[in-house]
Formats: sequence, structure tokens, C-alpha cells
Amino acid sequence: MPPRTALKRQVNRLPPERRISDIMAAAKEVFVEKGYNDALITDIALRAGVVEGSIYRFFANKRELLVKVVEHWFEEMLRDDAEQFAAVRGSWNQIRFIVYTHLASIHRDPALSRLALQEIRPAPDYRGTHLFELNRAYTQRLVDVVKAGIAAGELRPDTSPSLVRDLVFGCIEHRTWTFLRGEGDYDPAETAEAITNLVYRGVALGSEPTSPMESVVARLETATARLEAAAGIIPAKSSPALSR
Repeated sequence: MPPRTALKRQVNRLPPERRISDIMAAAKEVFVEKGYNDALITDIALRAGVVEGSIYRFFANKRELLVKVVEHWFEEMLRDDAEQFAAVRGSWNQIRFIVYTHLASIHRDPALSRLALQEIRPAPDYRGTHLFELNRAYTQRLVDVVKAGIAAGELRPDTSPSLVRDLVFGCIEHRTWTFLRGEGDYDPAETAEAITNLVYRGVALGSEPTSPMESVVARLETATARLEAAAGIIPAKSSPALSR
């Protein structure tokens, strides 16, 4: 085993990009294992194989390091999903893809999801971060899907794309909160199917909502038609005598 001085000289010769990558990888592990409050720069430095002062050469403080780690996570998700999403056709399939991939990412990385929701998003400076812009790009994809569906005549023209976005991501956040608290679980595929069907049926063209009274009248008319058919009565609207 080479002496520690040799290892230190080897680490010092690493290019800055490699050193930053090693620090962020180590920080991600420590944040996931210990959470933000209990994570120490000393622990991160030890795991990255650098002295503590090296971290402060690239990151102002622990919070900036956390933000960079979560930003990198978002960038990976955007990059990994882009190629698959480009091959998906149809509003229902596209909405379902977006819903499923988001649910799956939370299920796969609950610790990072908690850090983003609890430690970064509530901060006063959140809107000025690169993470805020990444999140806008991440959710904008659903807005674009709804706009394209309206333009193609698949979705109702009075649909608000931004409201659909808020409904979907708000629903996902609420639905997964118990899981993030460690008090339950969910199936990403089943949940994605349910959310997509609920949203799509509300905005698809030809699915105009009806009032409760209209719904009751429609059911009564259907029941009456079935009774008349069973009794052999010809409906008035199709009676030959009235049609002449």
C-alpha cells in the first residue's frame, strides 16, 4: 500500500473537474445517508479523499454543495428521459410518460426528493437558483403536451395547460408524501395510470362535463328507453306516424 503522502500527491494532481465530480458524488452519498442537518463537510471530504479545505475551493458552503447535488440529479433526469419521450405519441401516452417517470424518480430516490422539497424549495432564494430553472423546464414538458393536444384537436380548447401542470404535479406531491415520510408505499405504474386517466378524461375533446341534474336526467332517459324496449314500445322519436 503506497504511503499517504503519495496518495495525497496523486489526489492533488487530479484536474478540477474530476475533483468536483468526486466531491459531489461523495456529498450525494452523505446527504442521502444522513440528511442535510447531520451531514458534515468533514465526512464528505473524507469520503471524497480530499482535505476539507479543497471543498471550500469549489463550494462556498454545505448548502451550495447540496443545491449542486440536486441540480445534477435533475439534469440527469431531464437528459435520460428526453430520448424516450421523443418517441412517445399521443396526449394520453405523453401525459402518462411524464407522470410515471416523475413517480418513478421519487420512488427510486426518496432521500433526494425530500432534500429538494424540504431543504431547497422553501428557501427565500430558491427562485434565483439554477434548480428553479431546471424544475421549470422539467414541468414545462407537460404544458407543451397539453398545448400540442389542443392544437391537434385531441384536447378541449378551453383547457388551461398551466392548470393541468399544477394539478398533476400537485397531485403527485400529495400522493407521495406519506411514502417520503417513510409511512407507506405506492406503485408508480398503477398510480401513473390512475392519475393520467383522471386528468385525461377531464380535458379530452368530447368529454364535456355535465351538471348533476343533467347526469340524473340522462340516467332516467336511459332507464326509460330500456323499459320501453323490453315492453316492445316504439320510442316516439322513431314512430312512423310522427315522422310523416
